[in-house]
Amino acid sequence: MLGPPGAGKGTLAKLLKSDLHIDHISTGDILREEIKNKTKLGTKVKEYIDNGQLVPDEIVTQLVELRLTSPSSGEKGFMLDGFPRTRHQAEDLDRILEEINKPTDYAIYLESTVPVIIRRLTGRRICRSCSAVYHIVNRPPKKSGICDECGGNDLYQRQDDNEKTIRNRMDVYLENTLPIVKYYEAKGKLKRLMADTESEELHEHLMKMFDEEGKLHKH
Repeated sequence: MLGPPGAGKGTLAKLLKSDLHIDHISTGDILREEIKNKTKLGTKVKEYIDNGQLVPDEIVTQLVELRLTSPSSGEKGFMLDGFPRTRHQAEDLDRILEEINKPTDYAIYLESTVPVIIRRLTGRRICRSCSAVYHIVNRPPKKSGICDECGGNDLYQRQDDNEKTIRNRMDVYLENTLPIVKYYEAKGKLKRLMADTESEELHEHLMKMFDEEGKLHKH
């Protein structure tokens, strides 16, 4: 799944996971897990993050490869969220998937306009205790200021969820993502979706497409 921050990848992924019973592999979750478990790679990852640096491609690819080749990797398939982020990673991913005989069916590109992304991200709030995500308009907690998941009372706004930073992040994202979009487009695997609509609507559209193309009956 490709798409800028705020395009709704996480929400859509949850809906698809529930219906398709496939793994949702998020690189953000993998990195946090490695740091929490204090693995050798996790210690390296923490050093980069603490120094305000991006985690190098090869380390992220290594972690994804370990996840995809582990015995617990979803038998019915998986969707990747946050990977690949570069064309080089996309090529590495194809190599890994070829080795385990699980080729990519689709690269789903969620396109969203800047005003919608700004509205979504500036309204986003995160629970400091369990990282559950809310939105002050679209998905507020049942009780104001209290997390539905863990009962924590510290729902905060990320420092970079402000309009100026979001616009910069969008520019960087589009510049970096264009080569990946072209890569999958050339392979005939890219599906573009306008993601300014609600995730439920996108979910219905994708399920219908999967069904029509026979993907729901593969297993």
